[in-house]
Amino acid sequence: MKMDVVGFGALNLDKLFQVNRIAHEDEESYITGKSESCGGSAANTIVGLARLGMETGFIGKVATDREGSLLHNNLQNENINTNGVVVTDNGRSGTVNGFVDSSGQRALYVDPGVNDDIDIDEVELDYINSSKVLHITSFVGKSDEKSIKTQKTVLNEISTNVSVSFDPGRLYTERGLDFLENFLIRTDILLINQSELKLLITGNIEDSRKSTEKYETQEIAEKVQLEYGIDTVVVKMGDEGSYVTHKGKSHIANAFDVPCVDTTGAGDAFNAGFLHGYVNGEDIKKMALKGNYIASCCVTEHGTTNGLPDLTKLENIINNQ
Repeated sequence: MKMDVVGFGALNLDKLFQVNRIAHEDEESYITGKSESCGGSAANTIVGLARLGMETGFIGKVATDREGSLLHNNLQNENINTNGVVVTDNGRSGTVNGFVDSSGQRALYVDPGVNDDIDIDEVELDYINSSKVLHITSFVGKSDEKSIKTQKTVLNEISTNVSVSFDPGRLYTERGLDFLENFLIRTDILLINQSELKLLITGNIEDSRKSTEKYETQEIAEKVQLEYGIDTVVVKMGDEGSYVTHKGKSHIANAFDVPCVDTTGAGDAFNAGFLHGYVNGEDIKKMALKGNYIASCCVTEHGTTNGLPDLTKLENIINNQ
């Protein structure tokens, strides 16, 4: 079966709690509501792509518990090929406890479970080679744990005809350039947010939290692009939109002005829109516009995929821009 995009990352059941505010050290806050949804960064993006009518697949691992059944069934219900998903009798499936305040800001606590235990023998390279794009996101585990080693091995062994899309997230970016090098030298599309990009260069977590001017973002993105030979670098800038640099061309796309309920999964939603444009051979302006729009749909609903649109809705908006 030929596929457009295959995802490779964690599968987590997200248990989201709405709170009056995010508590810091020695503080207390209270829960105002709760919900449960299927998540995982790469999985969220693949669900977004499937809803846009793309042929998608997934590589991941779940246990035979309630959470694993929900995660596996959710992929199938979204018409995602699950031949790459390993189901094991041992261990527990991944979960995330998330706390979201009234402005949509969040704090996440991850219990990876069997996500960190994917062996290279459990991954079929032909499954990946049948796709146009492999989209990789982070695992929680230590650098020498199975799933991360498996990702690195896969990148060395898959066909050069497969484009690699990589969203390192905070978990991988905090580990520094030495850890990321094996990923970056095989990456065709780097999808990263502003603070992660700054952290990648400075290695300073506190400094990365400070606001970054757009010219600084562009300068850093181009530096990373040149150093690692990455075709396309995309910087997600939240309510300031997104910046794309691609083979000497660059573009800033403004964000859509929508009420924000929950930012969880917004970056993953952006990735879905951008990759939809990439697979269809569209220019960087349209790719960024699609990414911004789907991210805006995501933040208007609680959960990571509840607000994701279908292709008809996407095309109606994009064609009127």
